[in-house]
Amino acid sequence: MLYLVGLGLGDAKDITVKGLEAVRRCRRVYLEAYTSVLTVGKEALEEFYGKELILADREMVEQEADSLLKEADVCDVAFLVVGDPFGATTHSDLVLRAVKLGIPYKVIHNASIMNAVGCCGLQLYNFGETVSIVFWTDTWKPESFFDKIEKNRQNGMHTLCLLDIKVKEQSLENLMKGRKIYEPPRYMSVNQAAEQLLAIIQNRRLQGEKPEITENTICVGLARVGAPDEKIASGTLQQMSTVELGAPLHSLIITGTMHPLELEMLKLFSVDSSSFENNACQRTT
Repeated sequence: MLYLVGLGLGDAKDITVKGLEAVRRCRRVYLEAYTSVLTVGKEALEEFYGKELILADREMVEQEADSLLKEADVCDVAFLVVGDPFGATTHSDLVLRAVKLGIPYKVIHNASIMNAVGCCGLQLYNFGETVSIVFWTDTWKPESFFDKIEKNRQNGMHTLCLLDIKVKEQSLENLMKGRKIYEPPRYMSVNQAAEQLLAIIQNRRLQGEKPEITENTICVGLARVGAPDEKIASGTLQQMSTVELGAPLHSLIITGTMHPLELEMLKLFSVDSSSFENNACQRTT
């Protein structure tokens, strides 16, 4: 049996009882290590689970999945995912590979950022399409995610923005020379995401457009959701470019039309109540 086990969002103890029981009876246990991270390291998980973990990076999961599934038809193998197992499409691919090999599988769900964002008070059924904001480079500055955010806002919907994670990435030079030298991990902050959005707004104005999202659009910054030191801040997009939220992982929400209850909840986390009052009321039902 192949078990896909969600670990939740905080630390080792966020695994479900059902998930822990599965992990403890598996012969091999892999820890997916590239779409998200917990607030504790591999060693803390190993101590709590009582199992040695094998780190599974993107290359292993996407290119060497057969080795990961080896003997899963005759023994139990677990694949651990921060959040919920189906938070990333790669894991659907793993299931399809298992099915083709005749390996039965079982999914053990857990909380993910997709539903835990409700902690800020915005109602989950008022969210539109989730978008990913990637790190810009000097030569690559995509804006397609901005169009999706605008479409959501035009429909009165909030947008959850998942911020880029760079783990085990190679520089272009090392990639071209085939050298297995990796860059230090990087995690996009709410500040960086807001700065890129502000730059896009300026670009659109220079092109004669009137963006649906402006510097005064109310946003929510979230950090380490589910951890004891979780942090939430609400305010304008401009304020999100300077707010201090600390260590990763961060997420950003661009609000759409807000119900009065949503607005009251966001006020609990406001960076500056006066600017919040001036701007938020423009988008309430």
